[in-house]
Amino acid sequence: MREFLQQRLVRPIRQLLTHGITLEKIALSLAFGIMLGVFPVLGTTSLLCLIAALLFRLNLAAVQLVNILVYPLWFALLIPFIRVGERLFGVPPLAMTGSQMLALAHADFLHSVGVLWLTALRAAAAWLLVGPPGIIVLYLILLPMIRRMAHLHVLSGAHTQAEPADDSDAS
Repeated sequence: MREFLQQRLVRPIRQLLTHGITLEKIALSLAFGIMLGVFPVLGTTSLLCLIAALLFRLNLAAVQLVNILVYPLWFALLIPFIRVGERLFGVPPLAMTGSQMLALAHADFLHSVGVLWLTALRAAAAWLLVGPPGIIVLYLILLPMIRRMAHLHVLSGAHTQAEPADDSDAS
């Protein structure tokens, strides 16, 4: 798992550091990618990430990478968002599991939209309670982490440059 995260998340972020993207934009890109990646309406997260990246001039690759990586979290949070939405609007709980909803969407997408559109709207309303503040909180958490990562990256680069060259060819 550590190697997976290193390869899929840490290395791409380090590469962004060398491409002149500000640390603040990297942190904001990741925060948007995480929170928009768990938006509980199937098939909308990539479009939302694209819109956010364009509006806020974020790194689209970073936003979409995180969006893809949080898909398991999207699935884990789908039912909680639905349940909170049901409570917000005072409606009885939907008698379907997350797996059943996804199976319905995969079998007949248009039919599933007809059946689940109100449920999706209520889940989206629930997300609106935590999404925007979540982006801010994640940004405030991620920024110091990325600053530390950048500092370590600079130190490792300075250390590599300071090492003496191999003089075995000089003789």
